[in-house]
Amino acid sequence: MYLQPMSAAEIIKELPKLNESDRCAIRDVLLQIANQDPDIVLCNQAASEAASILDRMEDDDARRQSR
Repeated sequence: MYLQPMSAAEIIKELPKLNESDRCAIRDVLLQIANQDPDIVLCNQAASEAASILDRMEDDDARRQSR
């Protein structure tokens, strides 16, 4: 049995038909693939560091306002 390759558009069209567990499994694989790209890893690290800084700033602001 030979299956025709699917285009990205065809795959995306099928995603809503999957159950949550299957979508999570696909998301995990896509993240694993993305994390093999050094540029994406660097971008994720920068975003995480920026989010941590923002969290600290918000915590500091909340403490100042509660005084």
